Amino acid sequence: VQLQASGGGFLQSGGSLRLSCAASGLTLSTLSMGWFRRAPGKERAFVGAVTWRGGTTRYADSVKGRFTISRDSGKNTMYLQMNGLKPEDTAVYYCAATVGYRGSYYYIQDYDYWGQGTQVTVSS
Repeated sequence: VQLQASGGGFLQSGGSLRLSCAASGLTLSTLSMGWFRRAPGKERAFVGAVTWRGGTTRYADSVKGRFTISRDSGKNTMYLQMNGLKPEDTAVYYCAATVGYRGSYYYIQDYDYWGQGTQVTVSS
């Protein structure tokens, strides 16, 4: 499985941005997928995930109500719609995937495949 993340950019606080994660090698229906981010000076942290079967989503408390994950099976692509962006959302965003389900969605070790990361910078 290969993942290609894109869509990052520089914008002002309160703005919106949509990140994309295109998957190749397997279809989304076989994959649990997630978004993580690494802010400057911090560890990579869970942002959200979508389950492989029902497409149920999970979010970190810090982004709940502002970020939304969706999938387009026709394009084999997962999206992260980010609204109401804040300076503390500044980070490199990574998409991740695993085949099926490994018992959790929240940790780096739950995923086998990673995209290259895309930078999101939010100014105040």
